[in-house]
Amino acid sequence: MTPEHTRDVPASRDLPRRIAWGAPALFLAAFAVFESVKYGLPTTAAALAFFALPSLAGLAGARPPGLVHQAVHRVWFPLAVLVGYTFGPVVWPPLFTAGLGWLTRIAVDRTFGRGLGHDSGRDPSHSRAAADGDVPA
Repeated sequence: MTPEHTRDVPASRDLPRRIAWGAPALFLAAFAVFESVKYGLPTTAAALAFFALPSLAGLAGARPPGLVHQAVHRVWFPLAVLVGYTFGPVVWPPLFTAGLGWLTRIAVDRTFGRGLGHDSGRDPSHSRAAADGDVPA
């Protein structure tokens, strides 16, 4: 098979990892919808905004392996928000749903192979043209 075809076929060793990220992604998405319906528009806006956070960071110029890119793709930051909200004195549901949205996005990205170690088919120089074969020889 050519390199173009191997990108579309997940490796057999990636399947368990993708399933392991897919189940929490579904749960977190359902939980975020539940909280959004329960608490209204501010929580929905927070969940959607933080779901889009990794993309917005990329549009703002955060490129791998930069510090900001690494920070928005780490599980520990939204997990700290969720745990801190759960056990802390703050009672503001949009903060919780923001953490849910952010963690959902990370889980979805890793389910589809676009986590920290995966860069959507880009080459080490991170140029999209090089990955598509548009680089002159």
